[in-house]
Amino acid sequence: MAAAAPRSFGIDAIGLAVADLERSVRFYRLLGVDLADPEPGTEHLEGALPGGTRLMLDREGLIRSLDPSWEPGGPGRVTLAVACASPADVDALYQRLAADGYGHREPWDAPWGQRYASARDPDGTAVDLYAWASGAEP
Repeated sequence: MAAAAPRSFGIDAIGLAVADLERSVRFYRLLGVDLADPEPGTEHLEGALPGGTRLMLDREGLIRSLDPSWEPGGPGRVTLAVACASPADVDALYQRLAADGYGHREPWDAPWGQRYASARDPDGTAVDLYAWASGAEP
């Protein structure tokens, strides 16, 4: 396989269009994203993820103002994955999310060696939680 050519670009951020900015901020804070409290009239917020990539939350109205033909799609086109330190952490984080109404699929032991669970953010975006079972990480 040939070595990749040097690049002058790279993915820097993940943007999500959200119906309710305040509710989305609360959800992503549960996942450890440091997001400021939205001020009245705030249309865009962002927070740093581990490694420096930014998570950007934009109100649907802002997206429509930039692209009048934009329409919200259904859930399932994007999945975010949250690495947890241990299988017990998957269980605990899932329970916290489920208690706030974001649960989707309770934790299970996946055949590929991970403890896995699935939640949905306020707009239906899939958020998978996982941790390698002891000794299973490749």
